[in-house]
Amino acid sequence: MPLTLHTPIHDLHGVGEKLDKRFAKLGIRTVQDLLAFYPKRYDDFRAITPINQITPDSRVHIRARVDLIENHRSPRRRMMITESLLSDETGSIKAVWFNQPFITKQLARGDTVYLAGKAELDEYGLHLSSPTYEKEKSQQTHTARIVPLYALTENLTAKQLRYAIKLVLPVAKMIPDWLPEDIRVTYKLLPLAQAVEYIHFPADGQQLLDAKQRLKFNELFLIQLRAGLTREQLSKETAPVITFNTDRTKRFVSSLTFTLTDAQKKTSWEIVQDIAKSRPMNRLLEGDVGSGKTIVAAIAMLNAADCGYQSALMSPTEILAEQHFATLTKLLRKERLSVALLTGGAARVNTSVNHTKTQVKKMIAEGKIHIVIGTHALIQETVSFHNLGLVVLDEQHRFGVEQRKKLAKKSRSQASQLFPHLLSMTATPIPRSLALTVYGDLDLSVIDQMPPGRKEIITKTIVPHKREETYQFIREEIAQGHQAFVICPLIDPSDTLGVKSVKQEAERLDTTVFPDLRIGMLHGKLGVKRKELVMRQMAEGTIDILCATAVVEVGIDVPKATVMMIEGAERFGLAQLHQFRGRVGRSERQSYCFLFTDTENAKTIERLHALVQSKNGFELAEKDLEFRGPGDMFGSRQTGLPQLKMATLSDYQIIKQTREAVKDLLHKDATLSTWPLLKKRAEQFERSLHLE
Repeated sequence: MPLTLHTPIHDLHGVGEKLDKRFAKLGIRTVQDLLAFYPKRYDDFRAITPINQITPDSRVHIRARVDLIENHRSPRRRMMITESLLSDETGSIKAVWFNQPFITKQLARGDTVYLAGKAELDEYGLHLSSPTYEKEKSQQTHTARIVPLYALTENLTAKQLRYAIKLVLPVAKMIPDWLPEDIRVTYKLLPLAQAVEYIHFPADGQQLLDAKQRLKFNELFLIQLRAGLTREQLSKETAPVITFNTDRTKRFVSSLTFTLTDAQKKTSWEIVQDIAKSRPMNRLLEGDVGSGKTIVAAIAMLNAADCGYQSALMSPTEILAEQHFATLTKLLRKERLSVALLTGGAARVNTSVNHTKTQVKKMIAEGKIHIVIGTHALIQETVSFHNLGLVVLDEQHRFGVEQRKKLAKKSRSQASQLFPHLLSMTATPIPRSLALTVYGDLDLSVIDQMPPGRKEIITKTIVPHKREETYQFIREEIAQGHQAFVICPLIDPSDTLGVKSVKQEAERLDTTVFPDLRIGMLHGKLGVKRKELVMRQMAEGTIDILCATAVVEVGIDVPKATVMMIEGAERFGLAQLHQFRGRVGRSERQSYCFLFTDTENAKTIERLHALVQSKNGFELAEKDLEFRGPGDMFGSRQTGLPQLKMATLSDYQIIKQTREAVKDLLHKDATLSTWPLLKKRAEQFERSLHLE
């Protein structure tokens, strides 16, 4: 039977049941999957090294004649050793393989072969150690060319993978080229089948570059198209018109105990202008830790309530929801607005009366609550809103795309079918390239100023021999009435060996390092009541040092905390470390952030040094993207970003091109009906994101 894109892998010649299972581990089940399994990198074996120019420890590629080949057992370890004597016109060298006796059946005296590998000098003399080999033929696969290298799984070799891909390469012609031809021509892109062929087996560097360009364009184009379609969809919806009440807003702002920064005023104005329109706002409010995003959201919610609409603020954690409830209750105490908290473990209203969860839900449904603060509990079937006009998502990258849509859909006013305005907030700075792709459907507001009077946080990397000295410094800070956070990567010692856990570290600090101080512990597995108690103790100052996981990354506000100590700092990304650092320095007191690490890896040290040097979250986000990539920064599922195989968010030029191409395309036909193959591919892409 002829091969097709849907042919199962086990139907390929030479692929048995065992090999089929190994391919399945890599997610390869069909010919189409195999063709879409792109190389990670390449070896360039086009240049031949003459044997007399081989030096120890060099990686070489030779063309030679087999003068001798034989197997023998190692006298000491009884290992099977295959040795071959190879020669070219300049000299001869030995090749040695271990436990591969079958090679003597594949290579014979007199064969001309290509070999690639490392030259070593030891008891065998100067030799090639376990080199890749291939007999000379009209077209090489594993040598004498640019050779693809793939991510492998156990018991699956590079040769087996290359053999299978070479076998199915002709089927690439059947892959539908869904990119409209005029876009392909405008941006000088290869046809898709050709790009797939060249990405696996390029004849030269130019073919490889052209293939990468096309495949990167594909990935970024689909992300941009998705953002563009979301914009189009929203533009057809009708939102409640929330008019700006100048007098009430001025009164509210003047009653605050602090003065708004210019950046807070600017972003507030952008938001109130947006919500005054009948098209739904879809805006991202981005601001560093402690820059004051909550007050900006409060101004928008105050105006929504003034126009008779409810607001919902959804947080990723119960701790953060609790904090928002406390903050907004305090901020709006003179405004006679009802604020409710609704999470999996708590239900409260900002009145002295106690309410059950059922009562709070009833009040929300009847429109008696102006502002509802909660977690995922807000998108449960049992929660309904009377007249929801504004949705605020805090740390919005932590919510999946579907969760965001679900809240927006369920919050439509039943009577008017109005679509609520959406304000997303994040303290994780979004790199420009990420804003243009993943968040391309959002308008961006940036708070790029910190409140006056905040001191710069002193950040230091602490190597093992400086540990005791740092502990003494922390003790002195606490003696002055200050508090400290200690962050650990794990909860239980059993989670992963060699990395400090919260339980282990809290016990060590309590019994050995600071036996005279009050040590608390906080992590995600604690019950809601326990978490609340620990945070209340920290806020009231009855805990000196809080040992915690990344649960404190967002939202926890303890003004007396002046020390942030991070164990295993190398295990966190720069953006996350910057978030931890932002938990201190929230008053006029001088604060410190200590990055504890045992690593000697130069790249890791360089990355931590970037945090020491930079206090700007936006700069750090760009650096984090360079070091780690978007999936590691946020988690691919959370960003709605698919696993990029070829593109990176450093491909600014292609990002701009795809944005431009999508804008042009949707201007011509926002339904995509003109391009049925593209429409089908966009639908497949959307489904794949929901499955991730």
